[in-house]
Amino acid sequence: MVNIKINGIRIQVPDHTTVLEAAKKVGVHIPTLCHLKLDDFGIVNKVSSCRVCVVEEIGKPSLIPSCSALVYEGMNIRTDSVKALNARRNNLELLLSNHPFDCLTCAKNLQCELQSLANELHITEIHAKGEKMFYPIDKSSNAIVKDPNKCVMCRRCETMCNEVQTVGVLSAINRGFGVVVAPAFNIDLADSSCTYCGQCVAVCPTAALIARSDIQKVWRALANERRHVVVQVAPAVRVAIGEMFGMAPGTISTGKVVTALRRLGFDAVFDTNFGADLTIIEEANELVHRIQHGGVLPMLTSCCPAWVKFFEHQFPDMLDIPSTCKSPQIMLGAIIKSYYLKNLDILPRRLKVVSIMPCVAKKAEGARPELSKDELNNVDYVLSTRELGYMIKEAGIDFANLEESEFDNLLGESTGAAAIFGTTGGVIEAATRTAYEMITGESLGNVDFKQLRGLEGIREATVKIGSLDLKIGIAHGLGNARKLLESIKAGTSHFHAIEIMACPGGCIGGGGQPYHHGNQEILKKRQDAIYAIDKSLPRRKSHENEMVLKLYDEYLGAPYGEKAHDLLHTCYTPGERI
Repeated sequence: MVNIKINGIRIQVPDHTTVLEAAKKVGVHIPTLCHLKLDDFGIVNKVSSCRVCVVEEIGKPSLIPSCSALVYEGMNIRTDSVKALNARRNNLELLLSNHPFDCLTCAKNLQCELQSLANELHITEIHAKGEKMFYPIDKSSNAIVKDPNKCVMCRRCETMCNEVQTVGVLSAINRGFGVVVAPAFNIDLADSSCTYCGQCVAVCPTAALIARSDIQKVWRALANERRHVVVQVAPAVRVAIGEMFGMAPGTISTGKVVTALRRLGFDAVFDTNFGADLTIIEEANELVHRIQHGGVLPMLTSCCPAWVKFFEHQFPDMLDIPSTCKSPQIMLGAIIKSYYLKNLDILPRRLKVVSIMPCVAKKAEGARPELSKDELNNVDYVLSTRELGYMIKEAGIDFANLEESEFDNLLGESTGAAAIFGTTGGVIEAATRTAYEMITGESLGNVDFKQLRGLEGIREATVKIGSLDLKIGIAHGLGNARKLLESIKAGTSHFHAIEIMACPGGCIGGGGQPYHHGNQEILKKRQDAIYAIDKSLPRRKSHENEMVLKLYDEYLGAPYGEKAHDLLHTCYTPGERI
């Protein structure tokens, strides 16, 4: 412990504490921009580049960045000296002088940290006038738009991409005035090995990285009377969207979401959880088949598109390990474009499927050619949770006070097993519930495999299924996924099945969710809500979904059979690591 003074207040803090952390302990606010601390991963963005958080150390000639300067015995700090305040204003003005002034039409208007800081420091005039950098905007991908002109070189995205996700796509390029964060040689994102996980978007303080928006395309489709537009909603959306309307994190808004979507003009509102139940039946059958017939083990889940892109590019020699199951949104899209379409008197091209997803990578997944059928995408447009929130606000709908309504059947029926897809560990727990009864032929009493739950980055558990000790691995965050894949490659893995989600917490922390700024408590409340939905439903095993069983009887035939393979399974494409 060391003794220091902050603004005349004596305080004792542990050695190796930063000045910024020490100031928080005595309620002193210091503005920051480049600072990013990810407690879940033990990672801090250490570049200290913006110099917005500078403070004065009494007796020293130079100001110090509070986010990285460590305390020492007898240190005396002033955070509110005129010298520090003027420096902060000057540093922020210099950043603003090279920033576009399109705030009113910017995608992050009122959510931009640079804009908020300018307001906090009451900057109403830019005294530094000069040249502005100009780079073309990268709209090459179906998921993320990169605008280098709005980059403030905080390098938070670089820390997330390289240290947390270990994808290694983003880094600083060029020198001096023209320096920005981008892929190597400033190639387009679509030509890189970007997974589109969207975690860079989640931590970018400005609009240098944003999710590609399909809002206007969806509005046009809804306005076209010749179109039949249906929508599906992912499980993690319903426990997060309320935050955009002042509701507490973890508020379950399922019925309100359905009502809002009908008010927006969708012809039918389906539940992605139906697709999740379908996924579990196919995935559990695949796992049992591999175990009983000497197939490749461990089997890895495949419902996370960012994770799929990760192993295609980073481990292209291991494409026989993941499950061949399509994700729930694509499975449901395939059923809508085939089974549901049969009952409509319209041409296939007039049916449009919109997905509401917590994930930025789902946008890119919807456009993958191997996931199309007869040259038509199974999903036409993907909106993030945030985008749906913007549409509801634009329509003037009072979301918090909406009445509850139900999904349309038959593609609106789901079980508790499908609901837990929205959080890390949920997919493999749902699969285990079904695999247990398939292997033992016995009814599973307690469906709560709590040993599979939690928010630790890597977890493992053993589930007793008859005479089989089913060994399960779970990881969320692509850096953690890499560790498990490397153990498989080295031959040291002992698992039968592994679930991997690209985003922290799984879909509840997806790149398209309302910004949670790394707040673990928000993720925990979303996760608790997911399990509360599961517990509240009368059926909690996917193979008990009567509407899914009806679909197999009337259309698909046997689970994991020929027609199911044609519609519900896929293959993977090796990619380069760029």
